[in-house]
Amino acid sequence: MTLEQQLEKLDGLGLHLSQEVNVDDLVYSFGREAYEEKPFDLIFFALGMEVEREPWGRQVSNQAWNFDTECIYGKGDYVTIVQHLCKLSGDENYLRNVSDQVDLTTKKAWLKYQVNGTERNWTVEVNDDWVDRMVLSYVIDDIERDGKRFYYKDNGQAMILFYLNNDTAQQLNALSENALQPVNVV
Repeated sequence: MTLEQQLEKLDGLGLHLSQEVNVDDLVYSFGREAYEEKPFDLIFFALGMEVEREPWGRQVSNQAWNFDTECIYGKGDYVTIVQHLCKLSGDENYLRNVSDQVDLTTKKAWLKYQVNGTERNWTVEVNDDWVDRMVLSYVIDDIERDGKRFYYKDNGQAMILFYLNNDTAQQLNALSENALQPVNVV
C-alpha cells in the first residue's frame, strides 16, 4: 500500500496531517519504502513527531503525540505534559490553572489543576527523570470524556498517543495488526 493510500485511509478515519505538512516532509525522514514495507506501522510513529527539516517546529499531526516518558527535569515539565494531553483531546484549556513543582534533588514534586471546577492536587513520585505513571493515569482519567479515550502505540521508552473513540480505534487496529492499545487508567 502506498504512503498516499495509507494517508487517505487515515484521513477518512479523522487522522490528518497538519496543514503545513506534506508527503515530502514524511519521506525526508524515513524514505517512502520504509512507510510502504509494513503499512500503518511507521506512519503511526511519524504522526506523533515533529517534521525533521525546516521550517522547524511543525508537528506532523495535531492528533498524535510522541510522548517520551523520560522527560522530567524540573518545574514546568508536568504542565507541558498536561498541555499536550489537553491539546490531543481537542480542548487545550480543558484542565485549568495547571501548575507544578519538581525538585529532583529533594525528590519532592506535585501537580495541581482544576477540572470541571474541582481542584486536583497530586503528590508526584520522583524517580530520576521518569514521569510518575500513577499521576499520569489520574490526569488521563480527568481528561477522557464523551466516549473518547487515549490509545497508544508502544515506542520503547516513549509512546505515540492518540485520543479516539472506540470505533475509530478498532478500525485503526484492523489496519495495523492491533498496533494501538488503550492507556490503562489505574
